[in-house]
This record gives sequence, structure tokens and C-alpha cells, in this order.
Amino acid sequence: MYHFLQLVIVQPIFNVLVLIDAIIPGHNFGLAIILFTILVRIVLYPLLRKQLYHAKAMRELAPELKKIKASTKGDRQKESMLTMELYKERQINPFASLGVVLLQVPILIGLYAGLRKIILDPNQIVNFSYPILHNHLSWFKDLKSNINDFDNTLFGVVNLSRTATGVHGFYLPALILGAGSAVMQYFQSKMLMPQAKDSRRLRDILSEAGQGKSADQSEVSAAVGRGTLFFIPAVVFLISLSLAAALPLYWFVSSLVAYIQQRRILGDDVKDAGATVKVSTRVETEDDESNKPKPKKHHRKSSKKRKRR
Repeated sequence: MYHFLQLVIVQPIFNVLVLIDAIIPGHNFGLAIILFTILVRIVLYPLLRKQLYHAKAMRELAPELKKIKASTKGDRQKESMLTMELYKERQINPFASLGVVLLQVPILIGLYAGLRKIILDPNQIVNFSYPILHNHLSWFKDLKSNINDFDNTLFGVVNLSRTATGVHGFYLPALILGAGSAVMQYFQSKMLMPQAKDSRRLRDILSEAGQGKSADQSEVSAAVGRGTLFFIPAVVFLISLSLAAALPLYWFVSSLVAYIQQRRILGDDVKDAGATVKVSTRVETEDDESNKPKPKKHHRKSSKKRKRR
């Protein structure tokens, strides 16, 4: 299983990364990671767009889901059936948001394993890369003769093989990258978080449920989501403290690009909605104009000439 994962996930991702490093001017490893991250986010963009539209549509269905819950009066089977019918009617897949997450997991695993290989032994750049790259790119031949030519820094400033905490104490650049990753993760999640004025804390909801009151699942989900808004960035920061700075760099750039993409997608959605409203208003106005009673036209009756006697 380990060799299968190495062959299917780790090695392809590793080779894309070193290929980028081989073809860019200066062969800076930090720049290669940044370009690799941007490439991944571009590839995931169509799926991200679909995910955001589904997430927005799910929020808009919240009032109707509450009506279904109220009408079924605790009948979970009927509530589930009506909910699925509503999803089908609106063509919404409630699990669409998992797509981007599930695709990023193997990428993150492959990148982590590939970066670990490079950090522990830079010779792996030559040993673990595809032979076809060796035959067409002279950079691999140069590294084979002198591995010290490999630049494992970010523009010569940040040593990407060092961790934020280690035997030599704190390494500030890696600490900054870890903190930046957590901050960008927070803003990325906050943008997608619904801002309900009447939202309640999870503690209050569970307290009422303990007293026998029925808990609204949508309120529970919203409360849990608000909790993860701070929990996930904290986990990202704590994990980044023990990892080489190369991976926090990937997290930071990935979250930054995702934030920009989300703003663009949601902005386009708002513009499209605004355009639709304008067109709708114009059509309604035209319909109103057409429905107005038309003024009667007064035709002058031609005076008949009296016949002369």
C-alpha cells in the first residue's frame, strides 16, 4: 500500500514540483512552491466555483428547511424525505462542498511526503524524479554532479528546511509563515460563514436539548461552523510549528489564492444577481407599460357633403 501511494500520489506531485523548479529562472525552491500552489488552485477553480454556489444555495434554503421541520412535527423520516425532494427540485447536492476538501487531501499528503524527501536528502530530487526529466533538462545533471547547487530557500531569505521551533530555538521566518497561514485560513473560512443576527451558541442549544427541547439541526450546524472558524486556524498554526517552513509556505499561498478566488466568485455571483434584478425590473416595467389601458384615439368623422337639392 505504501509503495502504491508513493507511485500514484507522491511521485507525480513531487515531479511536478521539481519540474517547475527546473524550468524557472534562478531555480529558487520557494518560488517553485508558490507557482505549484497557484497551479493547484487554478486546476481546482471549477470545482471551487461549483462548491461555493452550492454552499450559497444551501444557505438560501434555510427558511424553507425550517418550514419543513415545523410542518413534519418531529417525524424524521418525513422531514428527510421532504428535504431530499427540495434538494432535487432545486438541483442542489448537499455534499458538493466536500469535493475540494477531498481533492486537497492527497495533494497535501503528496506534497508533505515530497518536501520531506527533499529536506532530509536533497539527492532525492535526482533519485525520485522521472528519467525523462533527466534526459531533457540540464538542471538535473548539474544537481547530480553537485547537489549543493540546490537552492532550498525562499528568495534567499527563508530557509525552507527549518522549522519554527527546534533545537536551535525559534526560527522567526517560519513562525511568520505559520501565523500567516492561520490568519488566511481564518479569513477564508469567515467569508463563507453566514452572519445570522439571531444565531445562538452551541452551549445554549445543547442546554435546551438537555431539558427536552428539540434542537434545530441547522442551528447546530451553524454553531459548530462558528466554532471551527477559530479551531481550524489554531490547528494549522500549531501543526506548522513542527513542520519545515516549506509546508506553511504552501498553506499560506494556497489560503491566500483561495481567498482571492472566493471574492471573485462571490463577487461575480452578486453582479449576476444584480444584472438579473435589473433585467427582471425592466421586464416588469415593460409589462406594466403594456398592461396599462391605451388611450382611445379620437377619429374625426369625415363630414358628409350634403346633397344639393
